[in-house]
Amino acid sequence: MTATMLSHAGRVIRPLVTLAGLVAVWWGLARWGHIPPYMLPGPDAVVHALWTQRGQLGPAALTTLEETLLGLLLGIGAGSALAIGMALWAPLRRWVMPMVLLSQAVPVFALAPLLVLWFGFGMASKVVMAVLVIFFPVTSTLGDGLRQTEPGWMDLARTMGATRLRVLLHIRLPAALPSFASGVRMATAIAPIGAVVGEWVGASSGLGFLMQTANTRFQTDLMFAALGVLAVMTVLLWWLVDRVLAHALYWQRPHVDVD
Repeated sequence: MTATMLSHAGRVIRPLVTLAGLVAVWWGLARWGHIPPYMLPGPDAVVHALWTQRGQLGPAALTTLEETLLGLLLGIGAGSALAIGMALWAPLRRWVMPMVLLSQAVPVFALAPLLVLWFGFGMASKVVMAVLVIFFPVTSTLGDGLRQTEPGWMDLARTMGATRLRVLLHIRLPAALPSFASGVRMATAIAPIGAVVGEWVGASSGLGFLMQTANTRFQTDLMFAALGVLAVMTVLLWWLVDRVLAHALYWQRPHVDVD
């Protein structure tokens, strides 16, 4: 077995071993920790709920996934547009950046009721919540990447008579892509938070709504099942986005191999 194959095998085995250890601790606490099942159901009860309640969990997961994807697309688009606008016109940054920072200073839990009031109990309020959650990471990382372009490249482009737009398209944006990719990865990991928070406040479907309903009925096993589905969905979505970005930025390689 080659070193590359061993490295790939290690990347798969290590998370599985960690997950197995966490499940073993969870099972031990549920079995011998004298904790009531309505507070901490065992893994077997959660697996049973996953199977018996699959008719609820499946549609709920699809609803939350749709909200997350729409929020992700709109948030990345809006954040990228604002970052590029601030890079092209410096006064825009001085006027808009304080408002962007202010939007992050207000907890999303405080904004959720207002968004439901303004946009209703449908999908729109959840998408807007997801956009607000991921807007800042995308704007910040892309903006930093655009500002940190190698000065020598900029001087050479100006010497050759390149316009600001050409400098942006051919030098600054390509140089900022690694920073932008980091922001997209971060946004992908936290986008479901906005959708679920919106569902907790007011919704008629989705994993957050299902968890809220199960909580009021003391169906803790169903709550854990919905939480597990949300975690798996988030990890798979992040992995997919990471793979796409890794292939798109094929020239970017880590300097240190941590395996």
